[in-house]
Amino acid sequence: MNYILFDGPSRNNLLPFTFTRPVADIRVGILTIRQKWESYLEYTTTTVTEDYLADKFPMVEMEENIMINASFLPNVEVIAFVKNLSHNQALFKGEDVIAFFIKEGEEVSDFSTFEAIEFDNDILKIEHTWDIFSKNGEAIIDDFNLITKDRQSEPIPATINTINPEHIFIEKGATLNFATLNASSGPIYIGRNAEVMEGSIVRGPFALCNNATLKMASKIYGPTTIGPHSKVGGEVNNAVIFGYSNKGHDGFLGNSVIGEWCNLGADTNNSNLKNNYAEVRLWDYNTEGFARTGLQFCGLMMGDHSKCGINTMFNTGTVVGVSANIFGSGFPRNFVPSFSWGGSKGFVTYKTNKAFEVAKVVMARRKEEFTANDIAILEHVFEETKQYRRN
Repeated sequence: MNYILFDGPSRNNLLPFTFTRPVADIRVGILTIRQKWESYLEYTTTTVTEDYLADKFPMVEMEENIMINASFLPNVEVIAFVKNLSHNQALFKGEDVIAFFIKEGEEVSDFSTFEAIEFDNDILKIEHTWDIFSKNGEAIIDDFNLITKDRQSEPIPATINTINPEHIFIEKGATLNFATLNASSGPIYIGRNAEVMEGSIVRGPFALCNNATLKMASKIYGPTTIGPHSKVGGEVNNAVIFGYSNKGHDGFLGNSVIGEWCNLGADTNNSNLKNNYAEVRLWDYNTEGFARTGLQFCGLMMGDHSKCGINTMFNTGTVVGVSANIFGSGFPRNFVPSFSWGGSKGFVTYKTNKAFEVAKVVMARRKEEFTANDIAILEHVFEETKQYRRN
């Protein structure tokens, strides 16, 4: 059986992160959504996504295919239903399709001809950007149980203070010294070749993914995920950093999601609570206005390749697009379009040739190539988002 992940109707609700990746490649918990499905299915998936992303994230169709809505996070119960689907059957959670079975060449305009099967058990769904951090705790616990099942953690070093050490898992190659790990509120996962430097204090649920670094005297409140090859210092509370991004110095990051290849300058701080304690609204690319989140705590959403200078301040509920560069005193507005250059005094367009020069250098430092596919994707994003830039 062939399994294909599709973006589904949540794609636009998950911008700016889905400007540069399919929904399946969003990280929530320890793993990306794709990695979760592949681990449960024991099968390599492909993707149906936007045309401009298809060269980097291609779809492979076979004679028999099960299409899976990537906004749903898998669990043992739903996997059993998905694997048992037959031709012209579809699995639903309420009005939302989770998965359906089709044969090669078939197209689906609606599900009226399908046998509908209802999934009655609980399942996590990522429908909005703020779900990534607000549901991260449950996702970390699920991933922790999946990854560590029937496995033995590396020994916890003698210099580490621990609470509930049985809920701490350390992969091979990880380095930890003179830190405190408190897993009483949720599990703590330390990935391969990750490092927790001296003086760090961590409260779970927490995931430090492969090759990531927690810098000296960091203060981490869960649920928080630091993605692969990221470097993080200062104070972090309930945030998800996808990977290859840096917050290397003091400053507060809370109730936030940071994409890949981002950098937060020293003493960058975001507000995650309005002074009047009112519900936070976030920029909505669908309505081109600010949407209700239902949350009192909501901080910064920053797309891939965006950067900010030292002492940058972000207001509650700020959305920064892809490849923006923010600097200077004062608060920038709470929606910064992709390819913007400036700060509170105003923005101009960040030209693609300059942005690409930076991306090439930044990625080369991590021994990653800035490919022709990456360039094509960012050029598309530049054109798609020009309506939001004033200059």
